[in-house]
Amino acid sequence: MNDLNRDYARSIPADRADMSVDAGLRSFMLGVYNKVALGLLLSAGLAWLTSSFPPVRDMLFTVVNGRVGYSVLGMVIAFAPLGILLFSSFVMKSITPRTAGIIYWTIVSLIGASLGTVVLLYTGASVFTTFMITATAFGALSLVGYTTKKDLTGFGSFLIVGLVGLILASLVAVFFPSPILVFAINAIGVLIFAGLIAYDTQNLKMTYYEVGGDAAASAVATNYGALNLYLDFINLFRFLLFFLGDRR
Repeated sequence: MNDLNRDYARSIPADRADMSVDAGLRSFMLGVYNKVALGLLLSAGLAWLTSSFPPVRDMLFTVVNGRVGYSVLGMVIAFAPLGILLFSSFVMKSITPRTAGIIYWTIVSLIGASLGTVVLLYTGASVFTTFMITATAFGALSLVGYTTKKDLTGFGSFLIVGLVGLILASLVAVFFPSPILVFAINAIGVLIFAGLIAYDTQNLKMTYYEVGGDAAASAVATNYGALNLYLDFINLFRFLLFFLGDRR
């Protein structure tokens, strides 16, 4: 999903300007990271609620012989973020800061609600451990994207092509399940989203300099930048769970 809003302008090469000492950039990035952190907290709370409160859990999920799945309503909630992204990308002509904020918090809430399956499927200890490992990796990779002077545009384009291939492979795995294919999908998914964290961080830096002092454009960029990094985090977390999570 998170390749749909990576259309930031790249008119300022990454090796120009000393971005590490720009106070305005640091403030802009801090706003993005704060929004990502709040989004993750909201998602964690909603995942706990939808997995632990029986009336809500039974409406959204099915648990049969240890297999966790979605109900019809759960499927709608799980796929709604993709529909919102497609609608905002191809139908909405202009995005205001208010609209961008609504899109961000709506998608975060929907994904958080659908993550109840993770809590139902894996032990709480392994979920927490994987989350902390993901947070540590996220911080390190984002720091790389923030500080590097190497232009990651070509690298990011390669990753996005890989993401499309990953989605197609995941669809194939649904109809033709194979342990080897599933393992490969999760391993490649970890690598792709690890790279996208660095790429999206640098993209945000370019966006900051592109919008200049335009407060409205900066607010929109903050919301969409936070959305991209939030999706990178969630996807990396889910792929890592395949290797680190202990099933109930």
